[in-house]
Amino acid sequence: MTKVKNIFIYVFLSVAAFISVFPFIWMIISMTNKSVDITKGTLLPGTNLIANLKNLFSTYDVGSALWNSFLIAVVTTVLALVISSAAGYGFEMYKNRSRETVFNILLLSMMIPFAALMVPLYRMFGKWTNVVPGIGIDTIVAVILPGITTAFLIFFFRQNTKMFPRDLVEAGRIDGLSELGIFFRIYMPTMKNSYAAAAIITFMNSWNNYMWPLVILQSPEKKTIPLLVSNLGAAYVPDYGVIYTAIVIATLPTAIIFFLMQKHFVAGMMGSVKG
Repeated sequence: MTKVKNIFIYVFLSVAAFISVFPFIWMIISMTNKSVDITKGTLLPGTNLIANLKNLFSTYDVGSALWNSFLIAVVTTVLALVISSAAGYGFEMYKNRSRETVFNILLLSMMIPFAALMVPLYRMFGKWTNVVPGIGIDTIVAVILPGITTAFLIFFFRQNTKMFPRDLVEAGRIDGLSELGIFFRIYMPTMKNSYAAAAIITFMNSWNNYMWPLVILQSPEKKTIPLLVSNLGAAYVPDYGVIYTAIVIATLPTAIIFFLMQKHFVAGMMGSVKG
């Protein structure tokens, strides 16, 4: 009976894994085929990969789009980790009367969809366009700023900080470290798994962000890779080989980062603070 149960479990997991991986396999196969073969639904690799790559890079500024996405994702991730972790650390470590009230209001902000915030954000950056140089409509900074503080990340770091040993804080104070010194020299290295998990989530969200860059960015040279892929699909006669080639290229950075950091990601999501 146990054998039958194990066979059933392995078959079920194998089918689930295949269903999960199949879209990525389909993308890789499609990037090697011509558009006409893709529309026919072929599942065999083709010989058109080099031609698709040449058409993509010769027709569209893929390098600029990748660089814009990379710059936005990295800067957003670094700033978000520092600011959100400091907020989560502060909410958990320092107690006062209004702490829970402020935190609950912060959590309520998660119920507001970003679509409802786009108009006021656009108006705000529109006013800053002629006031603060480099901050306004059609700037990279305008894409980064709304993403550097999120209620989810603050909540995530506060929950993980509950596992942080308080003895380390006291030891740091006895050694003469300032509160900032304790945060940067003790807290951050100890919570590296939490930072890894938060970095993966933030980087992926920023890299795949489509709606806000579409609204705020107007110059072609400032477009990100999701906007480029969207433009490929909006052509009068879409070249599906080129489209799937661009999709695979856009997917690789997040996939590589996740696979390199998956061990820390799992540990961080479980609230572990061990190295």
